[in-house]
Amino acid sequence: MGKFNFIQTELPGVVIVEPTVFGDARGYFMETFQKEEFAAAGIADEFVQDNQSSSTRGVLRGLHFQTEHTQGKLVRVVKGEVFDVAVDCRPGSATFGKWVGVVLSAENKKQFYVPKGFAHGFLVLSDEAEFCYKCTDYYTPSAEGGIPYNDPTVGIQWPDCGCEYRLSEKDGKHTPFAQQSFDCFKDM
Repeated sequence: MGKFNFIQTELPGVVIVEPTVFGDARGYFMETFQKEEFAAAGIADEFVQDNQSSSTRGVLRGLHFQTEHTQGKLVRVVKGEVFDVAVDCRPGSATFGKWVGVVLSAENKKQFYVPKGFAHGFLVLSDEAEFCYKCTDYYTPSAEGGIPYNDPTVGIQWPDCGCEYRLSEKDGKHTPFAQQSFDCFKDM
């Protein structure tokens, strides 16, 4: 048995990763990334930056992408629980404009791989959540892009978190999906 179970989603390239967890009365141990096993599963990206954020219940971050220095992301939750989403923004894709979501938590230890060409976002479902992500390129503020979380063209079914969603000012001003060309992703 491998150290990871790679579960393909309905969006080609977007993968749920379940690590093998070794636990006993002392706690647990798991590997969260192993280059050769990920490459064998079709995830051969080189990760160049690790990020971590902390958010409280109802915080909705996203949906984000970069128009230059596009990023693939491997994400996981080390405290709390989130609903994590990927949206296909590749104009030539058969799943263009489609989305997939998964609950990630410290308890289930699942990870989510979101390749280049996808917008990404998450909603915090627990009182607090710490979210970690590995990125395949560096954050570039001048290349920020996004999609409204409630875009009717995409139609994401966000879960009830028990309170109103809280967005950054920037995330409340994204251009609707149907009004964007996504030329930055046309060759992906």
